[in-house]
Amino acid sequence: QVQLAESGGGLVQAGDSLKLSCAASGRPLRYYHMGWFRQAPGKEREFAAAIRWDGFTTTYADSVKGRFTISRDNGKNTVSLQMNSLKPEDTGVYYCAAVSVGELSGRGDDYDYWGQGTQVTVSS
Repeated sequence: QVQLAESGGGLVQAGDSLKLSCAASGRPLRYYHMGWFRQAPGKEREFAAAIRWDGFTTTYADSVKGRFTISRDNGKNTVSLQMNSLKPEDTGVYYCAAVSVGELSGRGDDYDYWGQGTQVTVSS
């Protein structure tokens, strides 16, 4: 098993940048594809970005493509989400998630392990 803990959330203004981190403990992160998801108040959880276990493939939701960058450091057991040009609609709780099998996925149901989330609030 792997335990995940997100950090780096906060309150920023539209146009600002923020970098989220996800630290893993337990089983090494190199055994997992990793994803970032977010949930705005009153809305369903949605996919933001994902990265293959070796970092060679990434995928993004259209809503964040060109603004967000997912990366990982398997040696440090961390995954990051660099968020630039933030918009008020990016507001929500951001979760990192891990899955050990299958293809890289943007479906939350495919992921087995989740962190507790970190709040991101973007003011206009």
